Amino acid sequence: MGGGFSLGTAFDSKSGRVIIFALLLMVGSFYAGTLFGNQEPIYVSNLSSDNSSSLGSSKFANSIALTRRKTPIVIPESGLDVCPLTANEYIPCHDVSYVKTLLPTLDVSRREELERHCLPLKKRLFCLVPPPEDYKIPIRWPISRDYVWRSNVNHTHLAEVKGGQNWVHEKDILWWFPGGGTHFKNGATEYIQRLGDMITNETGDLRSAGVAQVLDVGCGVASFSAYLLPLDIQTMSFAPKDGHENQIQFALERGIGAMISALATKQLPYPSSSFEMVHCSRCRIDFHENDGILLKEVDRLLRPNGYFVYSSPPAYRKDKNYPMIWDKLVNITSAMCWKLIAKKVQTAIWKKEDDQSCLLRNAEQHIIDVCDAVDDSNPFWNKPLKNCVPVRNAQTNSRELPPRAGRLSIYSESLSRIGISPEEFSSDTMYWQDEILHYWEILNVSQTEVRNIMDLNAFLGGFAAALSKYPVWVMNIVPVSMKNTLTAIYDRGLIGAFHDWCEPFSTYPRTYDLLHANHFLSNYQNSGEGCVLEDIMLEMDRITRPKGFIIIRDEEPIISRIQALAPKFLWDVESHVLENKEKKKETVLVCRKKFWAIV
Repeated sequence: MGGGFSLGTAFDSKSGRVIIFALLLMVGSFYAGTLFGNQEPIYVSNLSSDNSSSLGSSKFANSIALTRRKTPIVIPESGLDVCPLTANEYIPCHDVSYVKTLLPTLDVSRREELERHCLPLKKRLFCLVPPPEDYKIPIRWPISRDYVWRSNVNHTHLAEVKGGQNWVHEKDILWWFPGGGTHFKNGATEYIQRLGDMITNETGDLRSAGVAQVLDVGCGVASFSAYLLPLDIQTMSFAPKDGHENQIQFALERGIGAMISALATKQLPYPSSSFEMVHCSRCRIDFHENDGILLKEVDRLLRPNGYFVYSSPPAYRKDKNYPMIWDKLVNITSAMCWKLIAKKVQTAIWKKEDDQSCLLRNAEQHIIDVCDAVDDSNPFWNKPLKNCVPVRNAQTNSRELPPRAGRLSIYSESLSRIGISPEEFSSDTMYWQDEILHYWEILNVSQTEVRNIMDLNAFLGGFAAALSKYPVWVMNIVPVSMKNTLTAIYDRGLIGAFHDWCEPFSTYPRTYDLLHANHFLSNYQNSGEGCVLEDIMLEMDRITRPKGFIIIRDEEPIISRIQALAPKFLWDVESHVLENKEKKKETVLVCRKKFWAIV
């Protein structure tokens, strides 16, 4: 879901003039307070003798303290404590210091330390995560594809080690993203066209090759994803929190869909057969190790006749141990009945052949282990990788999907297996088409002020489908306590992930402009420690950008509690009334996170 781009890239013939003009325009507009959103002075939380400070014309008295989660939860009348500035990039399930204490128990040979390891409840922070010093309201899309405020992600390591590959460069008070990558330093556009040429034998592009959804493994700053948008190709990008400092934070600050994740010992939180392409550009993953178990996870995620794009040294270098690695990759992919369809420059491309007889024949010859098709009625969450290739049955036969533009209204057969009828699907789709118009009206902001959106309980993806004509992207979350409707969401050409909201999400603070919480908070009542309303609200606050919105619809007792708690989280709250799917009036809360900072 992306709009067009108003600025040229670094690689067009007028690049110098475009860059200079854009830089002058941005810096001038920042000081004028225009173009990139309201750059009004931030509200500050200041330590003082009476422990209070000004918030605009009002007062708030939140203390600054590194407060841990306690049981039972008690929130002071003055509001939640504010974490110190040192906690401005706090990610509870990817805490480096905590992971170091676990290393003796982890399989580091398989990079298990890069996966989710959530802090125990009593060690988690229970305070509001502050923005960094000199944080600014993010630059708006589409300009944010190429430029973001340096102070919002003030880390220089990637620019220092990857600048020569055109990942990111420093430009005064900005970071500039030329659109390069390790294997496409001359620009993602050229690289994407080359991939299309390799797949189609120079007769088309990735879209004409049937690619509508891509999984980008080890995505860096997600320039590959950004430059697929003009082809209307949706990408689920992920990378671990590793030595490539803050790569996912850069991607999200740019307004590109991404999350922290790692391909290591557990299945990725996405449904089977969801992508026409899995892409690895120097993704630093040892696909050849452990009997190819990671390639078997790629096989699970690829749709039949999908492509695995591998731009990495074993595909082209003849020194060191790269030829041995390449031979292993060829043997594993052949055993899985993939076909190497192209090898050019620094890239190899395999096609996952839709050939079940080949798999069964290889299994009989003990070349590969096969297993029954996975039951996709349940979410893929926190499950160990399987060292086998699933063989489809009648229920999981490959489904033919139209080009992406025609997928939004597709009723997935996976829904019939969990009791959702075509009529319910159609009704849900039409409901959200109307409801989105009401949302824009009550938000009362320019549509350019919203880019990154998360639907915390996406159900059938109707909310995201209704937003497809706007310049936004939506992370569709299907809670693991629900049935798997994420397969159907991917069949609609949308992206998302499974998640357990009793745990924090794998993203940086200040990720989303809008959270949509439709009747999901009540599902976590009486779910135990870590799942109480205050925990989930704190996580909502962490991942919401300053001045971002949270739309909440739920049962009246939940709504009342949120209205009472919201001021303690430094949220403004408005109450509206809209119709639900049964055409009954219900309360809709629109919460807005205040723009505050520590000084």
